[in-house]
Amino acid sequence: MNSFQYYTPTKVVFGSDTHLQVGKLIKEQNCRKVLLHFGGQSARRSGLLDIIETALQAEGIDYVTLGGVVPNPRLSLVHQGIALCKQEQVDFILAVGGGSVIDSAKAIGYGVTNDGDVWDFYDRKRHATACLPIGVVLTIAAAGSEMSDSSVITKDEGGIKRGYSSNLCRPKFAVMNPDLTMTLPDYQTACGCTDILMHTMERYFTNGGHMELTDTLAEGLMRTVMKYGLVLKDDPQNKQARHEIMWAGSLSHNGLTGCGNAGNDFATHGFEHELSGMFDVAHGAGLAAVWGSWARYVCDNCLDRFYRYAINVMNVTDGDPKAVALAGIEKTEAWFRAIGMPTNIKELGLSPTPAQVEELAEKFSIACGGKKGSAMVLQKNDMLAIYQMAL
Repeated sequence: MNSFQYYTPTKVVFGSDTHLQVGKLIKEQNCRKVLLHFGGQSARRSGLLDIIETALQAEGIDYVTLGGVVPNPRLSLVHQGIALCKQEQVDFILAVGGGSVIDSAKAIGYGVTNDGDVWDFYDRKRHATACLPIGVVLTIAAAGSEMSDSSVITKDEGGIKRGYSSNLCRPKFAVMNPDLTMTLPDYQTACGCTDILMHTMERYFTNGGHMELTDTLAEGLMRTVMKYGLVLKDDPQNKQARHEIMWAGSLSHNGLTGCGNAGNDFATHGFEHELSGMFDVAHGAGLAAVWGSWARYVCDNCLDRFYRYAINVMNVTDGDPKAVALAGIEKTEAWFRAIGMPTNIKELGLSPTPAQVEELAEKFSIACGGKKGSAMVLQKNDMLAIYQMAL
């Protein structure tokens, strides 16, 4: 096993109608003025924003609003949010939405409390020293940003997508009412399930040491996501499935499923970040499109993990270790297809040119400082080969 620190300070308020408590939760933060941050008009049309605004007004909490967050949230809106918060003297941000809204809120929080350009943190030029406190009303089970230390932002110029992690941005509270996800399109639900699954896979497929308890928790989470992802495909209104998936999303990315493991892999996320930076694809779909190619490429270098995964998660029993491992990969891709996800870049709807594939590998290499991974440490030539396999 390996030494670790596990830090999860976010207060979770989980269950039906919990969004009605948001006014009191913010009141507990003793803030003067709140930025209510959200995405498109669906939050307004659904009545959720009206409910939240009424709750804030009932507690005498002053607020300003900023909508317009899109998938793969943009730096340009972050800059707008920073300027608005400074102008209005905002000292708390309430993110109403999914991972994109929460990530945008975190970036705004960094930008308000630190001098200079907030992009410097995502571009690895310096580290943040503070962040505005953040609360969340979660409407999409996917990114896990409601309990994580990470955020991902896309720079408009050049489509450069980068992540930054710091405990400073962990939300003070996360209101999780799974009923709010009932109206999500099937594709968005499937993308969310894929992202949740991948957050634990990235911690599970590593070299250098593991803990049995952590592995067992991770395997149970992955089995749960796969089970209820299929349930939601056939029955989107299944309340039990919505609750299971939302809780899995938070636990998958708050650090729990990586405790004691020797380093996170997160290469698949790196591949996807460049794809969505260049082509603006849905994050979960992009992950599914490249995972199988990555898995086959690194399998021999991490065979014991793929073997264990195939047996304990995918219920493969027959064959030598390599055959079992490959069968586990194939069954995972079959699950992706069953919930409507792609398993290669062509199925993602893209036909990148050879020059674009080279550019993807180049950008990935730059973003990670030349190497990435724990299941197998990938160099630029490996990144290029995996992109080519995924075509």
